[in-house]
Amino acid sequence: MSISGNGLHTGKYATITFNPAPIDHGFKFQRLDLEGEPIISADVPRVVNTQRSTSIGNSDAMVITIEHALSALVGMGIDNALIQIDNEEVPILDGSAKEFVDLIQKAGIEEQDAERDVFIVRKPIVYYDEASGTELLALPSDKFEITTLIDFDSPVLGKQYASLNGQGSYETNIAPCRTFVFLRELEMLIDNNLIRGGNLDNAIVIADKVLNDNDLKLLAKKLNKKEVKVEQEGVLNTIKLKFKNEPARHKLLDLIGDLALVGKRIQAKIVAKKPGHKANVEFAKLIRKEIQEHKKLKGKPIYDPAKEALMDVTQIAATLPHRYPMLLVDKIIELSESHVVGIKNVTFNEHYFQGHFPGNPVMPGVLQMEALAQTGGILALSTKEDPENWDTYFLKIENCKFKNKVIPGDTLILKMVLSAPIRRGIVQMDATAYVGNKIVSEANLTAQIVRRK
Repeated sequence: MSISGNGLHTGKYATITFNPAPIDHGFKFQRLDLEGEPIISADVPRVVNTQRSTSIGNSDAMVITIEHALSALVGMGIDNALIQIDNEEVPILDGSAKEFVDLIQKAGIEEQDAERDVFIVRKPIVYYDEASGTELLALPSDKFEITTLIDFDSPVLGKQYASLNGQGSYETNIAPCRTFVFLRELEMLIDNNLIRGGNLDNAIVIADKVLNDNDLKLLAKKLNKKEVKVEQEGVLNTIKLKFKNEPARHKLLDLIGDLALVGKRIQAKIVAKKPGHKANVEFAKLIRKEIQEHKKLKGKPIYDPAKEALMDVTQIAATLPHRYPMLLVDKIIELSESHVVGIKNVTFNEHYFQGHFPGNPVMPGVLQMEALAQTGGILALSTKEDPENWDTYFLKIENCKFKNKVIPGDTLILKMVLSAPIRRGIVQMDATAYVGNKIVSEANLTAQIVRRK
């Protein structure tokens, strides 16, 4: 199903078409008007602009003002869609998501044979901008709920809030709510020819300054209207409010669309104070980062100290050439053809604590990498019939990150996974070190197996 109209900022006429998409496709835009019909994923890393709207792009193309279309898809329970467009900006239509919702309803929604991928927020995620006072929170909840609070320090608009508890009321309570603009902004935008596709039918105009009769006459002329009045709510009479808190509801609509860029559904209570596109996208980045951390933790080994080890420290010493103070693996608890898991118990008696941050002992990051490499060496040498006659040497460390401190009393869980088959003695592994439920360091390590002379 398709719908057409002008873009708010460019004024360019475009037709947008919602198409069904397979499982795990997510939301993607396709520019039909460009050579090769490039596709852009609606993902946080693809955001290129958040000034007055949200735009995504890559080296081949860009799509502007995507938030209302994405909000409609999420609000109507859609997870996968290919959105085709024949120009650079999504039509503004009536300034809300209602016409997109109507389009989706006409087309119908098909249930797919897969479990919905939902990120469950288990600890608070916070974005705060001190300069603007903008704050967004994601808190643990047994469902999706969202509240927006707006305060533009305007005696006319005042403070407003809006809420959505679950997604069932989106269609009637959020989708019809239109974008809004303050009169001072509108005059500036018109004078600078910045809203080429905007008109007074697709935006609520809030009169945030006192207007006398002469001001109203000049404004009517500028807006090409016979007469302009200010209603009781401080809104120009060019449009009637659908709800007293329609501006706050529209901010909620925008936030839902911007959070679609996370790439999956979110189960959380979201509270947003003074949200805007820039803040929404920065908040989405924080959620996306948390999702990536959770994804990595899904592979975290389970360590039971009472369970007998596959290799104890004496067996490890029989395989590796390292000795005190450089043998940094105490036992091996898992070993397969493609991965290995080792344990390092960190104590205050470690030799390096005498000179590394005295009085505030922290395990050096390079030694964490060494402990991981030694653990990987066990896997590499397990491929040899006579491992005692071979050694492994570092060739390369890439994408190394140290995320949390390791201190005395910690138990390091050292996981190494082959990222490619071992060829000509070259071993490539993904390395991750955990303490409890935290990743403390990670890297991509490359080593070479060499026969001892």
